[in-house]
Amino acid sequence: MLAIVLLALPFFTDALFGRGWVRIMDFALLYIMLALGLNIVVGYAGLLDLGYIAFFAVGAYCYALLGSPQLGLHLPFWVVLPLGALLACIFGVLLGAPTLRLRGDYLAIVTLGFGEIIRIFLNNLNAPINITNGPQGISMIDPIRFGEFSLGNTHELFGLTFPSVHLHYYLFLLFTLLVIFISLRLEDSRIGRAWMAIREDEVAAEAMGINTRNIKLLAFAMGATFGGLAGGLFAGFQGFVSPESFSLTESITVLCMVVLGGMGNINGVLLGGILLVVLPEALRHGSGPAQQLLFGKTLIDPESLRMLLFGLALITVMLWRPSGLWPSNQRRRELVAENDTAQL
Repeated sequence: MLAIVLLALPFFTDALFGRGWVRIMDFALLYIMLALGLNIVVGYAGLLDLGYIAFFAVGAYCYALLGSPQLGLHLPFWVVLPLGALLACIFGVLLGAPTLRLRGDYLAIVTLGFGEIIRIFLNNLNAPINITNGPQGISMIDPIRFGEFSLGNTHELFGLTFPSVHLHYYLFLLFTLLVIFISLRLEDSRIGRAWMAIREDEVAAEAMGINTRNIKLLAFAMGATFGGLAGGLFAGFQGFVSPESFSLTESITVLCMVVLGGMGNINGVLLGGILLVVLPEALRHGSGPAQQLLFGKTLIDPESLRMLLFGLALITVMLWRPSGLWPSNQRRRELVAENDTAQL
């Protein structure tokens, strides 16, 4: 039943709410992939990463440079996408190597600096040799294509019409399911248990024989790979990338998806990703008509009101459910134990 719902969802969404909401669903799947990658670093290994969006940028720009007129290269999709994920993985190791001894706030500051370095680097790499086209970004990126089948066009399949946004939805859904499967296997593996041991007490984990250096580097590498994968799909879907798409705000948004949904719990991350993509858009479209209905005129700019309501919703949820909307069983037990200790 779930498979049938997922397959039919873009058609029902298109009929009920319009094609724009199908595009929002596509972005929701991309952000879910990002959140699942960050969940490995933050939720499993307990390493606070505020520059995670940099790996998204690396994957996106790798696809853009190798599949656009910018460098005169038009490599096929099945070559460019793995290259972007591999390059992001390498950057993940490069970030993790000098931060192995850092924890908590210090690690957050270093990763924040790394994310800003990547964005500024992309923003200024247009002189003396124009590689990234600077703040103007890269346009005319090749659409995702399998042979002669381009996802940028509308196709007739099995007697049904599939617009471009529908085709991208199914491709993103396939990759999202793949990332979920890998995350589930990692969670139940020896590596996943080692990540969680480091999250709980790194000193105790090292004393028990866990190679904390390699395990932490592996967490950064795996999370970065998922980010690079999502970035490549984003570039092929948008057809345009610029440094403004990879700001600190995006990193904070992805982190909110993990924390709000429930750190370390894949179901919670899925819920957080969907809510934080759909809720702002619902507020954007609904705040104006709601004011007209209640007051007969628009008192507050819908964009400003959208962010105000969105922020209030985040604060309310964190006060009401500090462990997230759908926390893991282990995280829930930890919070209960902490509250009992505080009361004693």
